Amino acid sequence: MIEIQGLTKEYDGRRVVDDLTFEVRPGVVTGFLGPNGAGKSTTMRLVLGLDRPTAGHALVGGRPYVELPDPLRTVGALLDAQALHGGRTAHGHLRWLAASNGLPARRVDEVLGQVGLADAAGRRIRGFSLGMRQRLGVAASLLGDPPVLLLDEPVNGLDPEGIRWIRTLLRDLAAEGRAVLVSSHLMTEMALTAHHLVVIGRGRLLADAATSEFIDRHGRTRIRVRAVDPTKLAALLGDPGHGLDATEVDGGAWEVSGAEPERIAALAAAGGVVLYEIAVQQDSLEEAFMRMTADSVEYRAEAAA
Repeated sequence: MIEIQGLTKEYDGRRVVDDLTFEVRPGVVTGFLGPNGAGKSTTMRLVLGLDRPTAGHALVGGRPYVELPDPLRTVGALLDAQALHGGRTAHGHLRWLAASNGLPARRVDEVLGQVGLADAAGRRIRGFSLGMRQRLGVAASLLGDPPVLLLDEPVNGLDPEGIRWIRTLLRDLAAEGRAVLVSSHLMTEMALTAHHLVVIGRGRLLADAATSEFIDRHGRTRIRVRAVDPTKLAALLGDPGHGLDATEVDGGAWEVSGAEPERIAALAAAGGVVLYEIAVQQDSLEEAFMRMTADSVEYRAEAAA
């Protein structure tokens, strides 16, 4: 697994990663979330030995990355899908990676087929779309059949079929017992893909929890109610004696916080209010994330007057 302990990185006196501690466990897709500038990419670079920490350490399988004898057999990484030599073919790019790490040549064809690029193996990379480059980057990360994977924004440039493919691939890799760390700004996709979330802001750890637990803890739960007679419903929900926190929304519907649907239904029945909608609404991962990281956003646009 990946173990990060007290990891800190400073650039010109500014801390971009600040005393981070967390683990990425085998058999789990861990979503790595945070606003722009939170320090996610820097953290991944520190894990891969591309930057040197100011303090703390990052270990893969109990060792620093720079001490791994066969890096591609231990860690597969995709940090920048554009960092490719445009004059090489897809096959040629993977062939020299395999040769540099003593991997069998057959792995090149295997991973090209796995990511759907078998028919493009002989094409020059300069002609690849962003989505094809992402697939090639994923192929490179899988080349050594590693037990640990780090992927930074792997769904960038992918079409809906590609997004569904990467989602299934990551969960399948975790099901095989691999530790998978993936960053993304697509909250809906993370909700479908990640079993666990690590959230950082301004370089600091904000949350380390199961995805469902994170949504429950930082999201809101409301009861949406509509009635045949909106006026009677408004009077019922607005009665101070019932102690309900109710807000009128669209189409004569109301949202009630801090009450169970059974209590609202019982009050409606007792008051002769006929309901035709009562539903529990839970915030999405995106809504919970936005609320949780509101004070950690480095760049924020101003609303128009």
